[in-house]
Order: sequence, then C-alpha cells, then structure tokens
Amino acid sequence: MLQICRNLWSADEGQDIAEYAVMLAVILVLVIGTVRLIGSNANNAFSSVANSLSQ
Repeated sequence: MLQICRNLWSADEGQDIAEYAVMLAVILVLVIGTVRLIGSNANNAFSSVANSLSQ
C-alpha cells in the first residue's frame, strides 16, 4: 500500500492541479463577462419593449 501511495505521489503524468485552476479561472472570467454583457443588453431590450407596449 505504501508503494502505491509513493507511485501516485511522484507520478508526473497529466496536468497539474494548478493548471486546472488556471483554466477554471479563465473560463469563469469569460462566462461572467458574457453574462454581464448579455444581461445588460437584454435588460435594455426588455425595458424598451415594455415601454412600447405600455404606451
């Protein structure tokens, strides 16, 4: 069991957890920026339609 743990600890295959964290941060920034941009534009569009209907 100890040998298995040592092999897992010293294995350098695949990506590091830091690389996954960086990818996640970049994806989150892109998603949040897109949602904020679309959200404000959608709010303006719906407000414009609501004002047109109430007149």
